[in-house]
Amino acid sequence: MIFKEGCGWKCCYDPETGLYTAQIGGVMNKDLYEINKEIFDQVDDPSIEWPTRLICQGRHLFMSVDDRCGPPYTVIFDDDYKKICPWAVTTIAGKVWSEEMTDAVVEVLASEENNREQRRAKKAKREGKKKNDEEN
Repeated sequence: MIFKEGCGWKCCYDPETGLYTAQIGGVMNKDLYEINKEIFDQVDDPSIEWPTRLICQGRHLFMSVDDRCGPPYTVIFDDDYKKICPWAVTTIAGKVWSEEMTDAVVEVLASEENNREQRRAKKAKREGKKKNDEEN
């Protein structure tokens, strides 16, 4: 694995999977993203003032928040976040948002647009299974 690191962020390229991933935050709050090669290549460019803004353009995988502004919580946007980003150390903070709440947030927030396709497919699969279970 090839890593790049800066203040408040860390990115990784895994040549075995071909995936580019990133983590922003620290002990209290942590976000994981699937990024692309373009972001990975630019993130440590000295002319980039805020690398975390670049990273946030990727697909959000995981978010853990424990910032004293309310109770801690975790949002899992992609259940495969540990497979996609195996190098990152994550901790579940407080309650994990429900699938329904996560789906709703992804549909409403423009910042989560990159997750819509994956979340819609997951929701359709869940609903199909539920319907199938009710019929049997």
